[in-house]
Amino acid sequence: MGVEQTFVPLLTGGALAASSLPAPAVPAAPAAPAAVPRTAARLRGDALLPWLLPAALLGLWFLGAAQGWISPQVLPPPQFVWETLRDLATSGDLWLHVSASLQRVLVGFAAGALLGLALGSAMGLSRNAEAYLLPSFNALVQIPVLGWLPFVLLLVGIGEPLKYILIAKAALVPVALNTLQGFRQTPLSLREVGRVYGYTPRQQVLEIVLPHAVPTLFTGLRLGFTKAWLSLVVVELVASSEGLGYLIVYGRQLFQLDQVMAAVIVVGAIGYAIDRVLDWAERRVKGTT
Repeated sequence: MGVEQTFVPLLTGGALAASSLPAPAVPAAPAAPAAVPRTAARLRGDALLPWLLPAALLGLWFLGAAQGWISPQVLPPPQFVWETLRDLATSGDLWLHVSASLQRVLVGFAAGALLGLALGSAMGLSRNAEAYLLPSFNALVQIPVLGWLPFVLLLVGIGEPLKYILIAKAALVPVALNTLQGFRQTPLSLREVGRVYGYTPRQQVLEIVLPHAVPTLFTGLRLGFTKAWLSLVVVELVASSEGLGYLIVYGRQLFQLDQVMAAVIVVGAIGYAIDRVLDWAERRVKGTT
């Protein structure tokens, strides 16, 4: 009894002493590096970076014209081109040619996009349709727009239908191929789930296949519009009495290279603006799907 009473305080005191000892120091985990915020100066630098090459080319153009490195008959000075562009804008001729070109490309693109969506959907939803149509389609699309010009010219003449048909053909190809790819990229597991839940073929297309295909479809529409715009200028170079392509040909025939350069600048500016708008819309569509 005495021995037990002797050991109890010792055990109790030992426990208390052990509990009162300071805990060993545990090394703290290294802190995650803080995200470096993008400063306003860095954002401005990123925005200005794509313009460095155009600015350098423009400066080289000014310098070459001032030093006489480039003959004015080959490449007119920038100030001459600017004056010609301003005269075309103030006289109203520029807007006349721009509106004619935009009307043609919109009509041709709409027709080609609708046909491309229909053709791509048929091949994407039916293996039989793909087996019958895709080999011939791949063969015909290898023929460039100018290769179709003599044949279409014999069929419809040199009027506006000629331009609409060739522009529609240029837009049809990327739209149809991207529609086919978009419809085929839907996972088979999702379609099997739709069958298990009793979805009709129409419901499978509208609620399963189409949502997965929307980003690819929009990419095809963007590429189709780009092809339509490029084909428009080519068609107007060959057979037209108005439009930006005609303005280029007319300036070349009169050896007015300042007018040629002014029209080329307008074509590039409009094409770039349209591409930026379509790129923004494509990113919005992909972000919401």
